[in-house]
Amino acid sequence: MPEYLCLFYADNADPEQEAARWKDLPTWNELADELRRAGTLIANNALQNAAQAKTVRSRRGEVAITDGPFATTKETLVGYFLLRCADLEEALAQARRVPVARYGSVEVRPVRAIDDAVPATA
Repeated sequence: MPEYLCLFYADNADPEQEAARWKDLPTWNELADELRRAGTLIANNALQNAAQAKTVRSRRGEVAITDGPFATTKETLVGYFLLRCADLEEALAQARRVPVARYGSVEVRPVRAIDDAVPATA
């Protein structure tokens, strides 16, 4: 069965908005527990604020480590669900249930199996 990564994006909230969002935690937990029991949820987690991130690049033997994410955008990656679903439609149906969709966005992306991406050697 295919896997889909649901990436959760939200703007960097002020402390009051952040506190209000954390009040959704019981809804998140209920959804995650339901998906886990159904065998749909493979992994999930919230991420620290993007200000805690570091980006690593290696070009021509030089390694650069910079603060924050690569792109400067209003919305940043705040968490994810890795789902096993019958198809993209099922993954989208589950993504619509995620609380962050009310104030941010959920990107649903099929996971590419490595053995599908790398040609077999003879």
